[in-house]
Amino acid sequence: MRAKQSNLKGKAIKLGNNISTDDIIPGRFAHLRSNLPELAKHILEDVAPSFCARVEPGDFLVAGRNFGLGSSREHAPLVIKMSGISAVLAKSVARIFFRNAINQGMPVLLCDTDKIADGDELEINLSDGLITNLTSRPLPNKVGSGEGLLSSGARLRSSKTPSFMLAILEEGGLIPYIRKHKDFIIRCSSEPY
Repeated sequence: MRAKQSNLKGKAIKLGNNISTDDIIPGRFAHLRSNLPELAKHILEDVAPSFCARVEPGDFLVAGRNFGLGSSREHAPLVIKMSGISAVLAKSVARIFFRNAINQGMPVLLCDTDKIADGDELEINLSDGLITNLTSRPLPNKVGSGEGLLSSGARLRSSKTPSFMLAILEEGGLIPYIRKHKDFIIRCSSEPY
């Protein structure tokens, strides 16, 4: 994330549930861990073969439940970010993935992703946790048991990013934050996270 940028715009690239760190970085590409730009070309290759070809800078990875489960791989959120994705939206994420993502400067928001369609143009305000759908739809679409997709201009509430995490994200991750501030202490309110 770029410094002081709390509004993000891009299109949704939708995935399913239970996407693991092994799905994000298939094991056969583990030898590329020291060549991150090359590794980023192969993310999600087995579960979403067209993912890398579809990503444009600023897009959002939109997943279902339990995104990022599995072993702790700091490379997973880093290569997602390197591919051009500006944030991950999911119903739920593995806590270790969430923390690794924040440390790498990749925002993660929890929300009802059933209301977002693949290809939707979204605007996200990280400070207040609001997701606005910018996509025009001629008729309401239905998903599953009748829950509709967001229409143009409709807003969806996501998890609000606490101020101390925003401070880390604004610097591009935990290491850049520490390099700049020469301190690990982040002054913040008593916001829950």
